[in-house]
Amino acid sequence: MFRLQGSKVLAVDMTGDAVKAKNGSMVAYDGQMAFKKLSGGGEGIRGMVTRRITGEQMTLMEVKGQGTCWFADRASEINLVSLQGDRLFVESSNLLATAAGLRTGTSFTGLRGASQGNGLFTTTIEGHGQAAIMSDGPAVVLRVSSQYPLTVDPGAYIAHQGDLRQSFQSGVTFRTFMGEGGGEAFQIRFEGDGVVYVQPSERNSIAGDV
Repeated sequence: MFRLQGSKVLAVDMTGDAVKAKNGSMVAYDGQMAFKKLSGGGEGIRGMVTRRITGEQMTLMEVKGQGTCWFADRASEINLVSLQGDRLFVESSNLLATAAGLRTGTSFTGLRGASQGNGLFTTTIEGHGQAAIMSDGPAVVLRVSSQYPLTVDPGAYIAHQGDLRQSFQSGVTFRTFMGEGGGEAFQIRFEGDGVVYVQPSERNSIAGDV
């Protein structure tokens, strides 16, 4: 259903089914399509209230029909993630599209979310199907195991999946080493078994400096 045309355009072939995508990300389509804006990131009233309270912005649309739809957003690199009944955690600004059968929700992130100005919650996706996430530059998938925990700069973090635990640690970030940081810096530490997606460019936020 999901396929990439190049690295920056997502093509979705539909035969009467539907897909949820970031509002305004459709760049072309053929066949017969119907579009509907979803409230609260597709989570209904509860999701809408949660996101309004936390200040997180996420607007999705549902596309349904027969034919092919193409999606892109600001020439971002697109990465396909297959879910087999597991859960994906992703920053809302990095989510491009999900298969209609996948459920979206919110999860508390605490300090990391607050520091990035994205609210205290991050987006969760679970079920069976494909999701498309975006990155500024080609994403790197890093493995985490019990013997090899992973420490990530908050501004480079995109998503993670698997049986992972997050913690936050103060200290020197990569930017502080270069004399570009200010205030008390922190990183995200992942332990357990899973994968973390990072981008080679930090998003424009106050991540890393609290």
